[in-house]
Amino acid sequence: MLINHDDHMQLSNRELGALGEQAATDYLIRQGYVILSRNWRGKRVELDIVALDGNTLVFCEVKTRRSNVRGLPAEAVTAAKFENIRSAALMWIGAHKPRCSGLRFDVVSVMWTRGEVTSLSHLKGIEP
Repeated sequence: MLINHDDHMQLSNRELGALGEQAATDYLIRQGYVILSRNWRGKRVELDIVALDGNTLVFCEVKTRRSNVRGLPAEAVTAAKFENIRSAALMWIGAHKPRCSGLRFDVVSVMWTRGEVTSLSHLKGIEP
């Protein structure tokens, strides 16, 4: 995904996050996932991507960074953040009553440099 941009203009964190989430969504679709929800809001928590991987319901957190200076993107999913994602997942399940045989929590890390995705990694089955 290449975007024409002036190097003097800096993307806002919100714009960067949206680009990362789109890259993650495109990646998951290429991997055969079925996207059920994007940016679903619970009470005070948001789920980035909810998808089906076969019959497994996947709650996918997307972390996008410009560099590894403050650590790898996936390292931003702390135990507290994971608990928020878990509680939002329970709300989503209650609201949608999906048919699935299991559930999993994943993180997709996106590095965005020089106006494009320079790396993307997918960690499956994260735990706090």
